[in-house]
Amino acid sequence: MFEQIKRLGTDTAIYGISTIVARLLNFILLPLYANILSPSEFGIQANIYAYIAFFILFYVYGMESAYFRFASSKELGSEKENFSTPYISILIISAFLSIVLFLFAVPLTSLFMIDTSLYHLIYYASGILFFDAIVFVPFASLRLQKKAKYFASIKVINIGFTIALNILLVYYFKWGIEGIFFSNLVASFVSFLLLLPTTIRQFEFSFHQSLFRELLKFGLPILPVGVSGILLQLVDRPILLYLMDEASVGIYQANYRLGIFMALVTGMFEFAWRPFFLSHAKDPNAKTLFARVMTYYLSACAVVFLLISFFVDDVIKYKFHGHYILRPEYWDGLAVVPLVLVSYIFSGIGTNLNAGIQIEKKTKYLFPTSFSGSLTKIILTFILVPKYGIMGAAYATIFGYMMVEITLYYVVQKFYYIEYEFVRIGKLVLSVVIAFIIAKLFFDSILIKFVILLSWFFSLFLIGFFTNGELLRLKNMVGKKS
Repeated sequence: MFEQIKRLGTDTAIYGISTIVARLLNFILLPLYANILSPSEFGIQANIYAYIAFFILFYVYGMESAYFRFASSKELGSEKENFSTPYISILIISAFLSIVLFLFAVPLTSLFMIDTSLYHLIYYASGILFFDAIVFVPFASLRLQKKAKYFASIKVINIGFTIALNILLVYYFKWGIEGIFFSNLVASFVSFLLLLPTTIRQFEFSFHQSLFRELLKFGLPILPVGVSGILLQLVDRPILLYLMDEASVGIYQANYRLGIFMALVTGMFEFAWRPFFLSHAKDPNAKTLFARVMTYYLSACAVVFLLISFFVDDVIKYKFHGHYILRPEYWDGLAVVPLVLVSYIFSGIGTNLNAGIQIEKKTKYLFPTSFSGSLTKIILTFILVPKYGIMGAAYATIFGYMMVEITLYYVVQKFYYIEYEFVRIGKLVLSVVIAFIIAKLFFDSILIKFVILLSWFFSLFLIGFFTNGELLRLKNMVGKKS
């Protein structure tokens, strides 16, 4: 089992390198935007990108997940038909939807809650959506073929173009928000070009109708799940804009991005997890393996949570060559960062739980569980924001994710029962909560917080978190290094 998890870790590391490099490069944009754009302008671009993330679901309509399921099992059609059929369907739908957005850009400004003078941003959004949608299947094929390095390199190049163009257009040429969207459009087009060789190699002008019907049957139930999921992630932005103002959205979004490192952990895990559990679904020890993966995932999250929550204020308020990462007018939102980290952790838990849904082809259960979370978040956001401001939106996000994972757990356990290591997980969570409370409530010294962090790690040995096998493996690793 350890070797299987080690393989998952290796794949996660490869995806992780690209994700880390991409996110860290992207993180450069945060101080760039925060030191050039006003909170209101930051809020406008955050709101439009929330809509882009929402619309992309209708461009792809579950075809990526359906491709994974049927291309891996090869139940219908040839290998090329399994690629070409979902690719052609996404291409046609994406072209239609982007043309609609382009032609009706001016009246759609009211939907995007932006000033009519900014209608040209919708032009850019339509292009970004088109090129991002038509690379979903090629990217998925790389993951299915376990070409993680190829996948990673394209992702990094995409972000590299985005960063370079942002620095050129936003910083030097002062294009403002328009520079952000133009940079994204060019980077999306570059990804399309880089994926053309793998697309052409797998593509043929054929459309397998029986396969397409099965793809729709599997994928369409995922669409409302995706809608609920994206609402769970991003609906707080337009609600904040409605209840407060653009500056509040900008402050919230800037501080939300400080959860980048937890987003890295969950993102890396998600990329590697789906092909991993599909390839091990029929193993005799699959359920024990999946339970152990959950424990290790939460262990990694615990380390990242404590590191970021302990030291984020110190880093943000430190002046680097006369500049802060976030200007002082953004600091009021720093309190949301630990809550954002917890939200990402819950998101990764759901990724693990989804294995049973995918293996047993029970995707119809995803919508009610996801919808329960998004509905919870929407209701709580409207209730909590008027009283607690952006903190209310962060609290609503946590409760929304909690609702999803609780309902998902009880549903999945009925038809794919896994005995998770709840005693170990409970010890881990309790130790993290105690360390967090001690550091945040009683100490402000960086040195003391480091001491608390080390003490937390060694406390895991004292409370019996590690198994005998893990202790032996750690002992052997230390022995080899010495």
